[in-house]
Amino acid sequence: MKLYLLSLGAGVLVGVIYGVLNVRSPAPPVIALVGLLGILLGEQAVPLVKRVMSPEPLNISWLKRECAPSIFGNLPVGESARTVTKPAASAKSA
Repeated sequence: MKLYLLSLGAGVLVGVIYGVLNVRSPAPPVIALVGLLGILLGEQAVPLVKRVMSPEPLNISWLKRECAPSIFGNLPVGESARTVTKPAASAKSA
């Protein structure tokens, strides 16, 4: 229930910002997509700042492991990648 209330609060906040900027909702597609990109990048700012403030080094492998899946989701896999991974998966189970 708490998650739903936080989501509602975020939506109200965005609605207020739209009202201040005099943007009608639903927003034009480009504005909406730029806003969604900002949300995704903003979500990753918190763990990134925490990592920078910690004594652990910030490196590309950490960014790929922690940030990329949240921004890009599960990317589609091409047919050639599927054929390469299937024999390896069956060899492990055998």
